[in-house]
Amino acid sequence: MSLPETSDDVKLIMSLFSPEKELVLRVMESLFSIYGETDWISPEIFFDRTRYYEREMGWPLHRRFISFKNLIPPEMLVEIKLKTNGIEKEYLKGNQRRINIDPGYISLERLVLATGKNYIHRIYLGEGIYADLTLVFKRGGFVPLDWTYPDYADLEMVGRFNTLRSQYREQLRKGKNH
Repeated sequence: MSLPETSDDVKLIMSLFSPEKELVLRVMESLFSIYGETDWISPEIFFDRTRYYEREMGWPLHRRFISFKNLIPPEMLVEIKLKTNGIEKEYLKGNQRRINIDPGYISLERLVLATGKNYIHRIYLGEGIYADLTLVFKRGGFVPLDWTYPDYADLEMVGRFNTLRSQYREQLRKGKNH
């Protein structure tokens, strides 16, 4: 019989993109006030791996990734995704989103994103939110899976996520939020 153990806290990350650069920055400021200090903000990245969002949001799309210094319990992902969905709704133009916010986390074993869409590799967490297993840690680094979004499978981004994982491992070693 396995005995349940509490999970380690995890590193909160988010991706934001919008056709409006200023809106990305404004929403990032809101997220900082909610989730605290960041320990990494990506440079602006042109979101060009898919045109899936073009009809709804427009083009071109400007993206930023952020990671937060304070670690969170992994079960908070549901609450965080519901909160970021609410922020997206605050900025709707009619029924069209002006910004997309994708929260997730890095643990020692994996990178997980939160989504409201079911699929074969997604595990239901509750309140309409699923965990999307995006990258797994194997043989010294994160590895994309068959279903990993191309932008998360990009070698440069995987390298960045590996660096964040190393920072996270050091945070665990030193005692959570230091």
